[in-house]
Parts: sequence; C-alpha cells; structure tokens
Amino acid sequence: MLCRDGALDRTFDYIVLSETVNFSPDVQTLLERLKQFANTETRLVLNFYNTVWYPMLRLATFLGLKSREPMTNWLSSSDVRGLLDLASWEIIHEEQRIICPIPLLRFERLLNRFIAPLLPFVSLTIFQTARLRPMSAMGPQSVSIIVPARNEAGNIDAALQRIPAMGSRTEIIFVEGHSKDETWQRIQSAINRYPQLDVKALQQTGIGKGNAVREGFAVATGDILMILDADLTVPPEDLPKFYLALISGRTEFANGVRLVYPMDGKAMRFLNMCANKFFSLAFTWVLGQPIKDTLCGTKALFRRDYLRIAANRAVFGDFDPFGDFDLLFGARKLNLKISDIPIRYQERTYGTTNIHRWSHGMLLLRMLGFSLVRLKMV
Repeated sequence: MLCRDGALDRTFDYIVLSETVNFSPDVQTLLERLKQFANTETRLVLNFYNTVWYPMLRLATFLGLKSREPMTNWLSSSDVRGLLDLASWEIIHEEQRIICPIPLLRFERLLNRFIAPLLPFVSLTIFQTARLRPMSAMGPQSVSIIVPARNEAGNIDAALQRIPAMGSRTEIIFVEGHSKDETWQRIQSAINRYPQLDVKALQQTGIGKGNAVREGFAVATGDILMILDADLTVPPEDLPKFYLALISGRTEFANGVRLVYPMDGKAMRFLNMCANKFFSLAFTWVLGQPIKDTLCGTKALFRRDYLRIAANRAVFGDFDPFGDFDLLFGARKLNLKISDIPIRYQERTYGTTNIHRWSHGMLLLRMLGFSLVRLKMV
C-alpha cells in the first residue's frame, strides 16, 4: 500500500534481499531503513556469495564465462551478522547452498541438493534469516502447562505443589496415558484436594508422549504453552525461566537443556548422555540453529505459533512418538527463533523411565534422516 508521497506504509511478513548486500553502497543504512517495513513477525531473508568463490568468479568474468557486474562488496558471513546486529536485526538461522552453479547434464541438481549441504564451507551462496531484535517486553500472558503422565501416580501431588503460578493465569492439564498404576485416580483425587488451582485432566486416546502433548495442547487455553514431564526430573521451579524468555521477546521457542549444569548421579546413564550429545550436534546442523539438547521434555512456545505448526504438520508427517521433533521441525519451518534454557536435571524419585534406549535410538536416527531430506536437502 502506498502513501501520497509514494512510500510504502505497511509492514511485510517477509523481506527478501537476494544478492542485494553485494551491491549496496551502505549495507548498514539499507538494513536500518528496512525496519520501517517490519514488525515482530517479519523475517528478513538474505543471500550473498561466499567469499571463498571470489577468485573463481573473477576468473570466470575475465574469461567471458560470466557477465560483468558493478564492483561488489565481498562480505563474509560474520560481516553480515555484524551489520545486522548494528541495525538491530538478529540472526535466526544460516545455511550454505549451491556448489555447482552451471548446467552439468542435470547432475548439478543432484550435487546442489544432496552434496552441497554436506560441504557448506565451499558452497557458493550463503542464506541468512533474521528478525528484528525486540525492544520491550510484553505484558502478562496466561500459561497452560501440559503434564503427560504415564505410570506416574507417585508424582501427581508433588507436581501440583511445586508448579509455580505464572503470568495472568496458570492452567495445569494432566494427560494420562494408559497407566498400569493408579495415575488416573491420583489425578482425580488431587484435583479435589487443590480446588484453588486451575487443573484439568484427560485420558489420551492415542499412544506415546507426542500424542499426549498434542491432545493436551488441543484443549489448552493459555497464551503460552509449556510441557512438563510428570517424572519431575526437570524441576517445576524452573518453568518461570521459560515464561520470562518468551514474554521478554528474546525468543519464540524455549527449549530445555539438561547438558549444561551438573546433574544428579543417576539422572542420565552414560550411553544416553553420549547419544544426546550426538543428536544435539546433528540436529543443530540440520536446523541451522544451536540446539544443545533435543530430547529434554520441557519446551515452551506461544499458542499462536503452535497453531501454525499444527497447521503445517503434514510437511513432516505424524510419526514422532516423543513430540519434541514435531515441535522443533515445525518451529524451524516457520523460522521461529529457538533458544536453549539450561535446567538442572534431577533423578527420578518414583517409577521408571518410559524411554527405551535402543529402539528409540533407532527411531531418532530415522527422524534425523527424515529431517535431513525435508529441511536440508531441498
């Protein structure tokens, strides 16, 4: 929409600068001026040449294999990051693409799709996605905490006693998952014992934690949605960290991390620790954002963003039994800013883990390969 003087008077969901920073005489001023067309939801997408290719492109121009262009800015990835930071933009994710920019009997398509993601340091083009840095915090938000509970009868009362009140209203939703102990009965009796709390309960119709989370989110009414495992290995007292990270605007998806602070001696077995570190590195590469712990059960995001993730769920399918990757992949697809929130991981005091090391490990490898094809090799 144009004003009387011909200037645009609206903001946009996406602003694309394709090879523009290479030719702009003042990149910082350009980035500053773009802010008037952006809001908190806007994503700025840039692509520019990798400086590694500078000698080859100059040679191609000299030999007449490439058309001549005006003098270009040869900005490195860190240069552009610095300019974005100066102009109050912050990077969400970055990736490199294209290793064969010329026709090669159609082999260039295979090379650029499947090989380029494996060789980012020699790729021709760098892509960066950024958002405006938030300048102020939002007001109090209501919170819904989803507590998947399978065979967790001994933890129900402790969960209600320890979950802190947050924001304008705190809603607690237990989702019982076909327990073999008295979990459902304990939830019902606890609701009667704590009438001052806003507590709901349902029995899931499907199987797996991922299904329990989705069914809980479907009935949640809070502005912010959180997940807290009923085993309480993530202290409920840490939930305000997730809330504050979201309402401050510093992030749009708060991901719990168990691998920073020292943890209780038996909280995580050694092989599980090694597997978690491997998957954190692998998924960091695939998602293009640092993810230190992919399997921590505690996550938080705005309900409005979850509804967008759910609407696009067909892109990745519905085979994640944990629910963690469904949310992480969806957040990446929507270009949400993901931030790690370190917590102190504690040992169980009741029951046994529902995680099966080998079978679930193979499933994680399958999801890693699936995400590689859907997010990286496109």
